[in-house]
Amino acid sequence: MIRSTRVPRALGAALCGALALLAAACGKEGSPPSKGPAADRLPHYQVARDFALPASGTWTRAKRRGYFVVGAKEDQPYLGEKDPASGTYAGFDIEIARMMSASLGLPPESVHFRTVASANRETALQNGQIDYYVGTYTINAGRKKLVGFAGPYYMAGQSLLVRTDENGIHGPQDLDGRRVCSAAGSTPYQRIQADYPRAVLVAYDTYSACVDNLLTYQVDAVTTDDAILIGYAAKVPDELKVVGKPFSREPYGIGVPRGDSALRFALDDALAAREKDGDWKKAYEATLGLSGVPAPSPPAIDRYPAPAARTA
Repeated sequence: MIRSTRVPRALGAALCGALALLAAACGKEGSPPSKGPAADRLPHYQVARDFALPASGTWTRAKRRGYFVVGAKEDQPYLGEKDPASGTYAGFDIEIARMMSASLGLPPESVHFRTVASANRETALQNGQIDYYVGTYTINAGRKKLVGFAGPYYMAGQSLLVRTDENGIHGPQDLDGRRVCSAAGSTPYQRIQADYPRAVLVAYDTYSACVDNLLTYQVDAVTTDDAILIGYAAKVPDELKVVGKPFSREPYGIGVPRGDSALRFALDDALAAREKDGDWKKAYEATLGLSGVPAPSPPAIDRYPAPAARTA
């Protein structure tokens, strides 16, 4: 049920523009940057010379065209965010994608990003629409049957985003009868559906749509990984807050075509090298670190074996 007493506040936010623009148009002094990190504060990634990966069909095609096509999110503050005016992407996931391109021998600035919704990630990789995917993509056993994963490069955990005037939701145990929004096809949606069936689930293609509905009292909470929710709350701290402790572990991986183990292993090597030389931490501090959460230690990389070849 929509609480009409708070509609003017929500409408005021709406008049200032989309959520990604709220901090710039309506925010007070000291609000987090609305368009992501400043370009001059981002790391510069050394391009690997004479790199070759002929065993990877994906890499060979990218080398031939001169750039990688990378799937990403466009509405996740400090992670994967697209500037509607310039069309440029920014955020921690975007930097991971760029540093991987450099490690694989192609200029990081040459990456062509393509927005792909959560529900369409596997299809985009299977059909060759993208070369790899970096966008808060949780590694799990079910997805490993459909695509491959390098990493993980970050460990998140599912949490809850509510309005600052919400005092009845402190964790998933408080969701009975409440309208809870998440992205269609996402791991957080499936977990609420399985573990908290008395919650009233609402699904959209993007988390930004969920947050818009939260601000206008269409839903009571938004659930996804804490890294994503922290970014949204940092944009409008007077309107939104993250509550409770994370109630899952979400290892973020780089999605690749399932049969291209050569590319997956090369990305694993690249991640390990970028974590060791400090580029991973620099990328975090210039992006997700702007939310005020310090850089954690990166998780251990899972170099799982190549899938067995199919027999006729």
